Amino acid sequence: MKTRLLGNSDLGVTHICLGTMTFGEQNTEAEAHEQLAYAIDHGINFIDTAEMYPVQARAETSGRTEVYVGSWLKDQARDRIVLATKASGPGRAFDWIRNNQLHFSRDNLQEALHGSLQRLQTDYVDLYQLHWPDRNVPLFGAYHFDPSRERDAAPLQEVITAMAEFIQAGKIRHWGLSNETPWGVMTALRLADELGLPRPVSVQNGYNLLNRTWENGLSEIGYRENVSLLAYSPLGFGYLTGKYLKDPTTHGRATLFSGFTQRYNKANTAPAVAAYVELAHQHGLTPVQLALAFVYQKWCVASTIIGATSMAQLQENLAADEVRLSDEVLAGIEKIYLQFPNPAP
Repeated sequence: MKTRLLGNSDLGVTHICLGTMTFGEQNTEAEAHEQLAYAIDHGINFIDTAEMYPVQARAETSGRTEVYVGSWLKDQARDRIVLATKASGPGRAFDWIRNNQLHFSRDNLQEALHGSLQRLQTDYVDLYQLHWPDRNVPLFGAYHFDPSRERDAAPLQEVITAMAEFIQAGKIRHWGLSNETPWGVMTALRLADELGLPRPVSVQNGYNLLNRTWENGLSEIGYRENVSLLAYSPLGFGYLTGKYLKDPTTHGRATLFSGFTQRYNKANTAPAVAAYVELAHQHGLTPVQLALAFVYQKWCVASTIIGATSMAQLQENLAADEVRLSDEVLAGIEKIYLQFPNPAP
């Protein structure tokens, strides 16, 4: 499997990453370990998790995903695995995480990191990410910046200094951003350079056929500043499989976790999905193959984060890496995109 360096680092990651947010909610510990073993056996070296996982986020299961990953990781050759996790920020009503002390102050980040290291049963993580910005930004389906929602936030200088301290202490190797905007990425890069401290090497943002907002501004930043995109939700929370077209009540994340579907509950999501499903069938592809191959092949994507609730899904996701989309298919995708641009940003 192809590997790529993250940003300006020497950290080589496979171009497919195993996401873990189902572990502890939709997947048992044994199922989680089976997925992890299968992924590693098939060439993946990159595992992504988060302090707040699993989804659906709730107090009873908070941190369980990292626990499941940790109980598997302790029996592995640690230097073979590139492990990423994320610190939760404020504004999401997750008051059970760190007693609701979620701003990215140095002390709060240190507590978050130490909690993750303990659950993961490791001395360090390879990539430590800010799950979403501390400051007011439109997130997870919101798409207008609203100044009236301004709130206090930890200064980015403090965040960058804390990350540098964690790197110096050997607790993390590199750090990254997630769910970030062009202003946030450029400001973090500028401040890191001014302070003479390590830059963020990556940004983990949503990227799929329904959400190509990365291409407007952020892709140029990624290219010119050497910051890697880690693309999450390549199947659009399952919508791009087409299963919700046939039965909107079918079993899946969108019906189980309605609090996470606001990004997709927009007028043009269903017609866009229908058009992509039809395009796939016209060319002898499954909707999953079309959606994943599109992200796998994009020049601006360093690694695509896939997630599954069954081994069959994981196998299908990995097999899609063998698909190469023709120029005709890519032209069809662009035609649909112009008709339904970013229906689920």
